[in-house]
Amino acid sequence: MTNKFDIAILGGGPGGYVAAIRAAQLGYKTALIEKENLGGVCLNWGCIPTKSLLKNAEVYDMMKNHSADFGIKVEGLSFDFAKIIRRSRNVSTKITKGVEYLVKKNKIEHIRGFGKLISKNEIQVLNEKGNEISIISADKIIIATGARTKEIPSIPIDREIIITSTEAMTLKEPPKDLIVIGGGAIGIEFAYFYSIFGTKVTIVEMMDSILPVEDKEVSSALESSFKKRGIVIHTSTSVEKAKVTNNGVEVGIIKNGEKSVLTAEKVLCAIGVSGNVEGIGLEELKIITEKNYIKVDKNTYETNVGGIYAIGDVIGAPWLAHVASAEGIHCVESIHGKNSAPIDYSSIPGCTYCQPQVASIGLTEEKAKEKGYELKIGKFPFAASGKSAAIGERDGFVKLIFDSKYGELLGAHIIGSEATELIAELGIVKALEGTHESIIKTIHAHPTLSESIMEAAANAYGEAIHI
Repeated sequence: MTNKFDIAILGGGPGGYVAAIRAAQLGYKTALIEKENLGGVCLNWGCIPTKSLLKNAEVYDMMKNHSADFGIKVEGLSFDFAKIIRRSRNVSTKITKGVEYLVKKNKIEHIRGFGKLISKNEIQVLNEKGNEISIISADKIIIATGARTKEIPSIPIDREIIITSTEAMTLKEPPKDLIVIGGGAIGIEFAYFYSIFGTKVTIVEMMDSILPVEDKEVSSALESSFKKRGIVIHTSTSVEKAKVTNNGVEVGIIKNGEKSVLTAEKVLCAIGVSGNVEGIGLEELKIITEKNYIKVDKNTYETNVGGIYAIGDVIGAPWLAHVASAEGIHCVESIHGKNSAPIDYSSIPGCTYCQPQVASIGLTEEKAKEKGYELKIGKFPFAASGKSAAIGERDGFVKLIFDSKYGELLGAHIIGSEATELIAELGIVKALEGTHESIIKTIHAHPTLSESIMEAAANAYGEAIHI
C-alpha cells in the first residue's frame, strides 16, 4: 500500500467519500480512511435506510386507510415487521456497495481503520484493537468524521429501553408505546413510522412547535395531521429526566411550570447531534474546536492549522448529508485553486420525510419579518390542485415568500405529497435570485403537483387562476 498521498480524508461519509471522488477527478492521489462501512451514518444508519422504512409505512397506511377510496378491496391486511427492517438493511447495503465501487473506480486508496492525526501531514491508522496498521502521509488532510446522537446525563441512553435512531431502525417489533424526545426531523420521522404500525407515540419538544426551524404555518399543519393519527404532542415542554423501570421507562416533564410523568415501553432520544472530535488528534495539534465542533474558515474549510481542513457534521449545523457533500466538493476545489463561490447557507433545502412531507428553503415568514423585509406571500392549497385530487393527496399547501420591493424569492415552504421533490425547483429559483415572474411565467405541465408552485407565486400578486 502507498503511504504518501496528495490528499488524505478522515471519514467516509457523504462529506468524506464525495470529497475523495472529487479529489481523484482533479488528479490528486487520494486516501480515504474509514473504520466502518463507507457512506457514514447517512447511508448506513440514517438518510437511506430510514427512507426505506418510511416508504413501508406509507404503503401500509395507504392500503389500510385509503385503498377503498380507489375502489380496491383489501382483506386480511397485515405486516411482517422483521421483513420491513430487513428490507431497509438490504437497501442500505446495496447503496454502500455502490459507494465502494465508486471509490475503487476512481482509484482512491480505501484504508479501513481508525485515523488519528499525529502531525499536520500524518495520520496514524489503528485497527479495532487500537494497534497501529500504518502511518499515512499527505500534503493536505480533510477531516470528515461526522457526528453522533447527543447524550445528556438526565437521559441515560442504554440502547435497549432508551434508544437512539440507530436502534430505532432495527427493533424486532414495534413497541406498544414510545416517547420521542425531540420534535426535529429525526424524531418526527420515527414518530410517523411507528405510529403507522400501531405504536402509541408521544412527542416531547421543548420549543413551541414541532419542526421548530420550519415556518409556523407548516409546523401547525403537521401537528394537526399528527394529532389526527393519534400522536400525542407536548410542545413548550422540557424533560427533567428519564428513568428505566421494571415496566419500561418513566419520563419526567415540565410544562407551564407543572411537573408530570409520562410512561412508555421505550424512549427515543432525538435531541440533536454532537461532532466526533474526540481521539483524532485535534488537541495535540491545537486545532480549535468550539462546542464539540471544529472551527473552520467557511470560504476554504481550512482549520487554524494550515493544510488541515474539516467538512460536514463535524463543523456544525446544518447537519445534512447534502451540505456535507457540497462542502467536500468546495473544499477540494478550493485546494485545487478553483475560485468557486462560497456555499450559500441561506439556500440549503431542508426535508422531513414523514407523511405529509415537509420541505423548505430560505427564510420563514417570521425570519423574513425579523430582517425587516416587506413581504408578498402567496399560498396555494393542494386541495385546489387537479393532480392532488386525482392521486388522493389533497392535504397541505405551498407557501412562497417574496421581497415586495424586488419580487425576489426569499423563502419557500411546502407541506404535502412529494414536497421533498418539489422543493428543488424553488432551490434553483432562489440560487438564481429569481423573482415571482420567473415562476409565474414558467409554463408548468398540467396536471402536476408543481403547478401549485406557479399558483402560489401568482397568488402573492393577485394573479392566481385556480383559487
